[in-house]
Amino acid sequence: MFTGIVEELGEVVDLVPTGEDSALLTVRGPLVSEDARHGDSISVNGVCLTVVEFGDGVFTADVMGETLRRSSLGSLVKGHPVNLERAAQLGSRLGGHLVQGHVDGVGRIENREPAAQWETVTFSLPAELGRYVVEKGSITIDGVSLTVTGVTGTSFSVGLIPTTLKLTTLGHKQIGDPVNLEVDVIAKYVEKMLRDPR
Repeated sequence: MFTGIVEELGEVVDLVPTGEDSALLTVRGPLVSEDARHGDSISVNGVCLTVVEFGDGVFTADVMGETLRRSSLGSLVKGHPVNLERAAQLGSRLGGHLVQGHVDGVGRIENREPAAQWETVTFSLPAELGRYVVEKGSITIDGVSLTVTGVTGTSFSVGLIPTTLKLTTLGHKQIGDPVNLEVDVIAKYVEKMLRDPR
């Protein structure tokens, strides 16, 4: 479980296919890997991955086909920046919202509107996720916990403060770039209980 508060902007060292339906991702992240252990969970652009190797400020994780298909991780190349967060610890502050690191879909940046102190960014919204996204609700974009400021049937917007623009990948991405989306898990559970109350 994560909070959506990015700890470090890491860098892809390598993404190596290990078969027809899997890959090995190596990421440089001195902060998140300083206390890493085999089996630990680290969020990479909002995807919960399991550490299999670590040392010298880098860590490596297996990425299975399901993850490559459902997220934007398969498009990463050497040198790409990535948002990194270690799993939350019980008893620590929950600065964002409850984030599982389970990507629900991939959206794309549709528009960027800079303002004096922030930037409004609009993203495409996969049709199957539209019912879970509400104005003033929480959403995770590339592992960043954000508040929805506006939503239509096919897109939604968020406001990014200077800190988010500077310390996450969202400040560097361009129109058309893909992003990993995770909707609020509470909405999905409520929907299931209402549909099947057994």
